[in-house]
Amino acid sequence: MNQPRLSGFLAAAHTPFHPDGGLDVSAVEKQAAHLLAHQVPGVFIMGTTGECHSLSREERLALIERWMAVTRNTVLPVVVHVGANCLGDAQALAAAAQQQGAAGIAALPPSYYKPADVSTLVACMAEIAAAAPKTPFYYYDIPAMTGVDLPMAEFLERGAERIPTLAGLKFSNSDLMTLQRCLRVERGRFAVFWGSDESLLAALALGATVAVGSTYNFAAPIYHRLLKAHTTGDHAAAQEEQFRSVRLVECLAATPGGFLSASKALMGLLRVPLGPVRLPLVNLTPEQVDQLRRQLEALGFFEWISR
Repeated sequence: MNQPRLSGFLAAAHTPFHPDGGLDVSAVEKQAAHLLAHQVPGVFIMGTTGECHSLSREERLALIERWMAVTRNTVLPVVVHVGANCLGDAQALAAAAQQQGAAGIAALPPSYYKPADVSTLVACMAEIAAAAPKTPFYYYDIPAMTGVDLPMAEFLERGAERIPTLAGLKFSNSDLMTLQRCLRVERGRFAVFWGSDESLLAALALGATVAVGSTYNFAAPIYHRLLKAHTTGDHAAAQEEQFRSVRLVECLAATPGGFLSASKALMGLLRVPLGPVRLPLVNLTPEQVDQLRRQLEALGFFEWISR
């Protein structure tokens, strides 16, 4: 099995589009260069931030090919989200990710016809993982988006019996009790990628070692300082950096277009233009982007990321 080189935090990458909404794979090179320049330890593509369910299978295959080509011979590992309502599509994406050398694959559950229990969920994920038998597999738990809310410690326990490549979870769930249970399954065998940027410090205190999130794209210096302060026991400094994250997330979430539209617009403000979001998401107007810039300036954001 390919061994992942995953630590610290992975940026949940946006999917770049042309102004007319078409896929723009040419922008991936600039995205990767931006992450490398800010020493982001890894990237997670085509997840929630990447508007996965607004992409066709062909577009997702093209993104896998482009990201793997751009990051080949770099220190940036790529985890590919391959989940789909059609398990056949998910298997095709998983096979392509392995062929291209991804560090790992992850999958959301089917969310129209939902798995009703852990046994069914394990069966679905086993089919996907089997299409990439040499690549670490992570289940992507985000109940608020999928409506699939099943006990994750039990999933890991049962999944270990059916999924040889099961490496852990992408845990976009605020349940800290469940986080602790998952971290202790089989004496800590499984990685649990924390998915809430604004509460990263809490997860670190409970034993999480890897995170995946949107704000790592554009606020990596905040989290580098947070991790360093946590490691050295400087609790006050770690808490200060975490609260900066909270204020940033609040600012982005309060925009008329919502967090995802605002975060993509913010990448443009940092000279990494990634185009619009796709319907049913709503883009910010030029006036709203300018207002966002002013709010971020007032917050001190641009100073936070220049240190």
